[in-house]
Amino acid sequence: MTIDDKLTAMVNYQLTARGITDSRVLDAMSRVKRHLFVPDEEKGFAYDDRPLFIGSGQTISQPYIVALMTEILDVKADHTILEIGTGSGYQTAILAELGREVYTIERIKALHTQAEERLTALGYKNIHYKLDDGTIGWKEHAPFDRIIVTAAAPEIPERLFSQLQVEGRMVIPVGGKIRQDLQLVIKRSNGDRKIINHGGCLFVPLIGKEGWQND
Repeated sequence: MTIDDKLTAMVNYQLTARGITDSRVLDAMSRVKRHLFVPDEEKGFAYDDRPLFIGSGQTISQPYIVALMTEILDVKADHTILEIGTGSGYQTAILAELGREVYTIERIKALHTQAEERLTALGYKNIHYKLDDGTIGWKEHAPFDRIIVTAAAPEIPERLFSQLQVEGRMVIPVGGKIRQDLQLVIKRSNGDRKIINHGGCLFVPLIGKEGWQND
């Protein structure tokens, strides 16, 4: 199979067949080639239905989870998005295809540098990069229409919630280090939050001041 054949099969059998219906999300997933975001030794598995190691103890999520989180996030073309955990840059690219501006934070220097170089080479001009503790957000550019967290927090980080626009959405895995719940958090006009649970998941821990402490 060619890369295009594998990409088409991924979208058809891993995403559409499992209930992803947002046409903009499906189109974005069809445009962004996953093999460009994984190490050479993992490229042969790039379109498989599973997470892959990207170095520094981190992973790229399976395509279905990327699509599910993106669909729940409900990104519009005029939205500004904060991403916590740049990782390989794959989710970042999907967000950049959908929104106006993406602000992405990564705490691991090697991943931060690789992702910025990779995404710049691919021609993305609406992505802004920061090497820092993602749990404290990026206050200078707040409030954000959407926030996505690609690592598991023990609870919703208050500083991230404070940087969310009223009626904005945050998607975040919350729970222990072994199992989490994928949560949609909506900020109400009175400052309260509505939380919708989208099922169990497993992510690497969110390390930082308002996440897990680094062992």
